[in-house]
Amino acid sequence: MLNRKKDTLTDWVKPIARIFSRINPNTVTILALVFCIAAGLYFAAGNLVIAGLMLLLGGFFDVLDGAVARENGRVTQFGGLLDSVSDRYADAAVFLGIMWGGHAAFPPYIGNNWLFCGLAPYIENDWFLGGLALTGSLLVSYTRARAEAAGTGVLNIGVAERAERMILIILGAFLGLLNWAVLVVAVISHLTVLQRMIAARKILKEH
Repeated sequence: MLNRKKDTLTDWVKPIARIFSRINPNTVTILALVFCIAAGLYFAAGNLVIAGLMLLLGGFFDVLDGAVARENGRVTQFGGLLDSVSDRYADAAVFLGIMWGGHAAFPPYIGNNWLFCGLAPYIENDWFLGGLALTGSLLVSYTRARAEAAGTGVLNIGVAERAERMILIILGAFLGLLNWAVLVVAVISHLTVLQRMIAARKILKEH
């Protein structure tokens, strides 16, 4: 969803991109990854607000790297590959940090609520919910890459692309609702995988 606005975001950061125009855009990509790893470490340490700020900075530099590449005429296929791989490492760092810090689970009194009683053994477990969210996040990207390689063309549909997922985690960190953010990411990321599978099947059946 928000990826469709990426060109608009890139236009907004163009003035900043000019400041970084002498820097290799791949360096900006790595810097985005470093901030996301830092966010994961702060999540693990329990400093949620700082973790949210680090993740926000990581997202900013993730947008900036493309703008810098266009500004200095250094858009390359390897740069795109590096950006994609860095994003996957960033996702892993963030969710592993959340799980390590114990911020993905729901407390027992919620787990024992009648609405969640059947899910209690799962939603009270950091590693289950966090792992589900991380798996879904990685599969969103993989499904798109595999479908496009099979000939679907650009397949950036879905309710939970990376920008939406990171915004949810940032809001969860700032508002003290990180476990709910992880739960929502877990659900909508797998929903996005399903959306992309259905779309890919429809497109590929026509070829």
